[in-house]
Amino acid sequence: MATVYKDAQVVGTASTGTYSTLYSTGASTTAVISSILVCNEASSAVTVRIGIAASAGTPASGSFILYDRTIPANDTLILTAGLALGNTKFIRVSSSAATVSFTAGVSEIS
Repeated sequence: MATVYKDAQVVGTASTGTYSTLYSTGASTTAVISSILVCNEASSAVTVRIGIAASAGTPASGSFILYDRTIPANDTLILTAGLALGNTKFIRVSSSAATVSFTAGVSEIS
């Protein structure tokens, strides 16, 4: 088994009901997410959501890591997740403004 270390990044959405994929595992890949950083680059507070899904759709109720969490202006939230993802899983994110950056520290195992 090979392990590859990488960062995954995506810019937030302009609506908490719209989701982007921060990271997804392949059919023959599992992953450990060591941390997730959420950076609000705006001068006003934003609201964010982070969820785990089996597809590139909206995460199901009960699948969220964060739900409607407020990030103050010009601030960063650091989650030390220690989260394991099986095959074909997605970390889906949304934010109330497109001024949010999401970054995940990933260890891929294949």
